[in-house]
This record gives sequence, C-alpha cells and structure tokens, in this order.
Amino acid sequence: MEPLILRLGLALAIGLLVGLERGWRERDAPEGSRTAGIRTFGISALLGGIIAAMSEAQKNQIVFAAGLLGFSMSLTWFKLREARRDEDFSVTGVVAGLCVFSLGGLAVVGDYKAAAAGGAALAAVLASRELLHNLLKRLTWVELRSALVLAVMTAIGLPLLPNRAIDPWGGFNPREIWFLTVLSATISFGGYVATRLLGRTRGLLVSGLAGAIVSSTAVTASFGQKARSGEPARPLVGAASLAAAISLLRVLVIVLALSPRLLPLILLPLLTAALVSVACGSLLLAKGVPAAGQSVDARNPFELVPLLVFVSLFAVTATLGAVLVTRIGNNSLIAISAASGIFDVDVAVLTALRSAGGTMPLETVGAAVLVAALVNAGGRIFVAMLSGSAGYWLPLGLVSLVAAAGGASAYFLTT
Repeated sequence: MEPLILRLGLALAIGLLVGLERGWRERDAPEGSRTAGIRTFGISALLGGIIAAMSEAQKNQIVFAAGLLGFSMSLTWFKLREARRDEDFSVTGVVAGLCVFSLGGLAVVGDYKAAAAGGAALAAVLASRELLHNLLKRLTWVELRSALVLAVMTAIGLPLLPNRAIDPWGGFNPREIWFLTVLSATISFGGYVATRLLGRTRGLLVSGLAGAIVSSTAVTASFGQKARSGEPARPLVGAASLAAAISLLRVLVIVLALSPRLLPLILLPLLTAALVSVACGSLLLAKGVPAAGQSVDARNPFELVPLLVFVSLFAVTATLGAVLVTRIGNNSLIAISAASGIFDVDVAVLTALRSAGGTMPLETVGAAVLVAALVNAGGRIFVAMLSGSAGYWLPLGLVSLVAAAGGASAYFLTT
C-alpha cells in the first residue's frame, strides 16, 4: 500500500508543478474564468495515477485508455468553450493537460523517475514560452539548417555506424571517427550560439573549454573553420590555445587516476606547457576583444564539407597509425605512443600507462606520455592547417612551439 501512496503523491506533485506555471500565467484572470489552473492540473495528474492503478489492478489496459479518452474529451470541450469566448486558438493547455494525466499514470505504474523528469521538463517548456518565441523570431534559415543537420548526424548517422574496427589493423572505427566529426560540429554550433548570447570572447571561452574536455583536436578543427569563413583569427587562436592547455591538464588527471607513481616525472613539463598556453591564449583573447560599440558578426554555425574533409583525413591517419603500431609491435613504447597520439592523446596515454605496471621502466613510460602530448600538439597544428587560414594556424603553431619549448626545458631541468 505504501509504495502506491507514494506514487500517487508523486503524480499529484507533477500536476501541481505544471499547474503552478499555468496558474501563475493566468493569475490575473477572474475566478472561475479559466478551464484549468493549479488545482485542476494537480487533480488531473492524480486522476491519471488512480485510473492507471485501477487498470493495473484489473489487468486490463482498456481501463486506462478509456479514462484517457474521457478526460481528453472533457478537457477539450471546456477548452473549446473558453477559446470561443476569448478568441484564443492556442492548444497548449489541452496538450499540457493530456501530458499531466499521462505522466500521473506513468508515475504510478511505470518508471516514476522518468515521470518526475517529464513533469519537470514539461513545466520548464511551458515557462519558457517567451524565450522560445523570441528565439524563433531571431532564428535564421542557416541556423535552423545547421541545427537539423547536426541532429541528423547525431541521432541517425551515429547509431547506424558499427562501433568496431573494420580494417585488419584495428585503426578504422567508423563510430569513433564519426563521433569526432559530430563533436567538432557540436562545438562549432555551440560556439556560434554562445557567441550570439555572450559575445565573442566569452562565447569562444565557453565553447572552447567545454569542447576541450572531450577533444582539443575537435576544438582546433572547429575554430579553424570559423577562421577560414572570415571570422577574426586572433581570438580563435587564443581560445584554441586554452583548449590545448585543458588537454594537457586532462592528461595529468588521467595519470593521477591510473598511475600516480608516474606523476612526478611528467607533472612539471606538462604543467609548464599548459601555463604557457594559458598565458598566450589569454593575451590573444584580450587583444581580440571587440571595441565598444563594434558589432559581433557570428557566421555560419558550421559547414559540412570541411568537416567531411577533416574526418576523411583523420580516418586515413588513424589507419596509418594502426598499421605503424602493428609493424613496430610492442618493442618501442615511445614510437607507439607517437603514432597513436597524433589525433587522440588519451588513447596514446592509456596505451603507455598499461606498461607502467609491467617490466617497462617508469622513465620510459613517462617519456612515452610526454611524446604523445608533443605529437598530439603537432597533430593539432596539422588539423589547423587543413581547416583554417594561415592567420589561424601560424600563430597557433607559434604558441604550440613556445609551449613545447617550455615543457621540454622543464623536462631536461628535472632529469
């Protein structure tokens, strides 16, 4: 009995949450002039839960279907009368009522966590009416098309691809490669949205740092496309440099979690390189801030053709790296780390850390991790050359060179 009471309480809470938003929006209406408010929505969700419990007790799904049909007809009839009086053609209230009734039933006989999340999401969507309407008014066709392409790439393209290597060497994994493409497109689109909302500098910071948590290479490719499309290169180089620093800090976190003994050997070189990247990136971002009153031109969120060129080159390089690893075997850990770290430093670092618990000397493993980070920096410059203009990849290459020199100096001073 107790679980049923709790679930009915959840159903009531879902209805009251949605009804709170509906009631607040119509709080100035005269008493009794509206079909549904906070009490009606709460009772509707509770009614859905009660009918769902009755349907489950009688083991007859028709009971709930009949209840939903009767509720929808009653709510629609009252809403129709209200709409005729107010000359209001919105169907949102009816759909919200049906959702509340259904979520009440789900909370009682289904996944109550999904029902609670659905209720919160429904209330949030209803409360965001002005925001969503203003967004639609400002949305351009290019932005809408980019969002649709990104949705197709993610929801349709990604699940259909096999998540395994299809070449004899184990380097060409279609889903992993396409995931990097989707990630690059997402970073580009997210950066576009952040630039529109926060301004160029803060928008680039948000999109670059967030994307670098997963892949600084994808961030480099995304910003390179922006530079090629005509956006100012200096702030893009600054944001890409900060993303490179995040990549180095991510390596330190991985080593700390999996092989803490290795940390003293690589901490100072990687931290020095990261600090140099942060300093240079911050300086470039500060100099790239638009002057007061200067408009910020946010261009096409992303272009598909450069993305496809990038992913093709990445696939070829990943396959060639796997071939090289196969040819070398396990005799040269540093060479393997260099080959596998061109585009994905995490894979190279994890490969090196597997040897840390064996007979391989820690100094060799540490050197392999540092070489992987260095080669990955070179891979990012290669990606920048392919995706961006000379005004983008040349200063980015210079920043990477200075950071690598700082890291190398720290390494030789401590060994």
